[in-house]
Amino acid sequence: MYKVFIKTHFSSAHYLRNYPGNCEHLHGHNWDVKVTVRAERLNEIDVAIDFRDLKRIVKEIMDGLDHKNLNELPGFGTINPSSERLAEYIYERLASMLEAFQGITAHSVEVRETSSSGVVFHK
Repeated sequence: MYKVFIKTHFSSAHYLRNYPGNCEHLHGHNWDVKVTVRAERLNEIDVAIDFRDLKRIVKEIMDGLDHKNLNELPGFGTINPSSERLAEYIYERLASMLEAFQGITAHSVEVRETSSSGVVFHK
């Protein structure tokens, strides 16, 4: 099995509803994201997925999050845009977009609020 990853980032604001502390107020992060996909085999040119394709897919997801108030996005209308839920949100969109690539599936999404704290989501 092959695992292919890219790292990227975006900036956005959010707040956590009913949080007993400062995070209940609107605040921002420069989020770092690591996306990992997996493949059982390589294609005819000996790559699992072209990095350009993976970067394009992830950029489309990031563009929907960058410089937004995450609480105002449809995916977070009733759930908090916590790091955990954000990683899951990105993972689900990634998994859906990868359906166009035979043999490539989402493996994990890592989201970091800071350089020393973050979440990894996988199924």
